[in-house]
Amino acid sequence: MPGSTPTAFPRPPLRERLRLADALRTETVGGVLLLVAAVAALIWANTAAGSYAAVRDFHFGPAALGLDLSVGHWAADGLLAVFFFVAGVELKRELVAGELRDPRRALLPVVAAVCGMVAPALVYVLVNVSGGGALTGWAVPTATDIAFALAVLAVLGTSLPSALRAFLLTLAVVDDLFAILIIAVFFTSDLDFLALGGAVAGLALFWFLLRTGVRGWYVYLPLAVTVWALMYNSGIHATIAGVAMGLMLRCTTREGEEHSPGEHVEHLVRPVSAGFAVPLFALFAAGVSVSGEALADIFTRPETLGVVLGLVVGKALGIFGGTWLTARFTRASLSDDLAWPDIFAVATLAGIGFTVSLLIGELAFADDPALADEIKASVLVGSLTATLVATVLLRMRNAKYRTLWEAEERDEDENAVPDIEEQDDPAHHRRLAARYEKRAAEHRARAEALEAGDTPNPPPGT
Repeated sequence: MPGSTPTAFPRPPLRERLRLADALRTETVGGVLLLVAAVAALIWANTAAGSYAAVRDFHFGPAALGLDLSVGHWAADGLLAVFFFVAGVELKRELVAGELRDPRRALLPVVAAVCGMVAPALVYVLVNVSGGGALTGWAVPTATDIAFALAVLAVLGTSLPSALRAFLLTLAVVDDLFAILIIAVFFTSDLDFLALGGAVAGLALFWFLLRTGVRGWYVYLPLAVTVWALMYNSGIHATIAGVAMGLMLRCTTREGEEHSPGEHVEHLVRPVSAGFAVPLFALFAAGVSVSGEALADIFTRPETLGVVLGLVVGKALGIFGGTWLTARFTRASLSDDLAWPDIFAVATLAGIGFTVSLLIGELAFADDPALADEIKASVLVGSLTATLVATVLLRMRNAKYRTLWEAEERDEDENAVPDIEEQDDPAHHRRLAARYEKRAAEHRARAEALEAGDTPNPPPGT
């Protein structure tokens, strides 16, 4: 209602919870594959470094089109465009039909995400200013890897209540948006305006075809590849093409539609992104040396120490602090089912940075491959540390989470609608009251008929 006090971390409506559960299943499986790919990369790079480097640096592609790229670059610039396409669709859906549609409801995750990116950057800058390190890596610890975070939850078996899960996903969507802006603004090389003009024209055609109702993957897939290639040659990071096309899809339903085109395409592409594109990127991005000397250097070199502290300390304090400040100075209030330790646990979990952090690390230190590898190692160490801290905090509250989750999923009347949803539905209350009143009237009429000596048929339901 207008003027009502917004609740921080409210339980999403049933439709949103079903969509959330579907996304979580895909992201969790993808996160497990991502974890497997990262471990495989570490083992491969530390047991057969020569063959790993040979495969990662092998070049192929049409040189005449400026696309003679290494396997590692194809993974980072090509496959991650699929990941960012899904991120673009998810962002569009949140903006038009999700948590970000209502400015009052959007305020909390937006402020939390902004603080959760500013604080790690500040931590990195402070460490490097005091230690005389390079400031170019300030953006590395700002990103959250939602797939990895959900994989951790799957391994822990923690049943987060839907309110916290929705917040974590919304937070990640906003986080992805700002990561995209960082890549576009701060990591754009010299522009080729001819290629950029071609990419913009391709995006305009993409938008026109969507608006005129043209269908068929055989139309959009070649166009998408062309736009991506032009964007790559323009000097702007090619993943921006994926985001732009994702944002163009319609994510609202029309009469007669069960799902919007955006939801349908996301449902088809998300498994490709989570199950193939991102794990393959991890395989060729996470292969760094993890010798004792290399690990020791992480905590002595300001650039790498800044990344670790940014992920572990900056993320947790930024997200928790942003949430607390929003609740303190606005009308938002914490849900009765949750406590501030729950918020801190989720904030700590957001310190798991992987996919985008690795990508930004490559971009920030492209001129120093040795330091880039050390930055990647620091991302892994920081993410692992955040995982361990989050594990302890979540385990401490796991019994509480399980109770909340079971209450949300209970369906004693087996009508496929959770009982708690029916209890929260005023219309459902009215229907129940009308049903009971009708049944009571039937019983009164039967009693009066019996007193009069009649033998009426028993009312339904007796």
